Order: sequence, then structure tokens, then C-alpha cells
Amino acid sequence: MNDDEPAYLFPDSDTLIPRFREAGEVTLDLHHRDGRVEDSWLQFHPREFELLWRLAEQPGRRVTGKRSFGDRSPARVDPETGSLAVHVSRIRAKLAPFGLARMIAEHSGGGYFLDAAAVPRAFGLSAARSA
Repeated sequence: MNDDEPAYLFPDSDTLIPRFREAGEVTLDLHHRDGRVEDSWLQFHPREFELLWRLAEQPGRRVTGKRSFGDRSPARVDPETGSLAVHVSRIRAKLAPFGLARMIAEHSGGGYFLDAAAVPRAFGLSAARSA
């Protein structure tokens, strides 16, 4: 995306946050609270989107269960869907048809991180094929 894209004010703050964030080949759209690969929307649930947005904020930085949703989490979380591993599994399943499931890697110290090196770049693949 470019610098002319709209940004949003973070609630109760003067901090601007971007509308779009790149997570490898996935473009996250804060307005739609969803992600897309090329022209295909991924249909993320709100927690899935929030987690991937957080991971894409600083690729390579570990996110743990305590730091995944921060203070924005509701006090009661459904135990069936509240686990970080469950959200990661669901995100990976939505990324798998595009060959991108490995972009969310498990950290040896616990938690997960966005592994940009595991994400194939479309321009890199075409350049390699034409060489």
C-alpha cells in the first residue's frame, strides 16, 4: 500500500494506525477487519484478524497468550475458542490453500511469531522462473 492510504486514530489517543498492514503475501485491512491474498478474502473471525494484525505489527517478535489480545480481551473467554493455539490453527487453515500456513511459526520459548522468511514472494518466484 502507499502513504496516501487512510489511517485511523487509535481510540482515546492521538496515535494514528494504518488501515492496511502486510503480513507476507497477506494484506490485512483494518476497515474490513479481514485479510486477503491477491483478490481472495480470507474471512477471518475477529480474534483471528486481531492476532494476525498483532503478529504482523513486528514480524519475528514472539507473541504469547498473555500478549496476544492484551487488555482488549473480554473478561470471559470461551475455553473452546479462547486458546492461542486454536486461533493460530484456524488462521493457518485459512492460509493453507495459498501455501502460506507456515508463515506463523511456533517460538521455542512458547508463543508464535510471523516468520517472513517462510513466506514465498510472488515477484521472487516469477523472477526465479524466468532466469
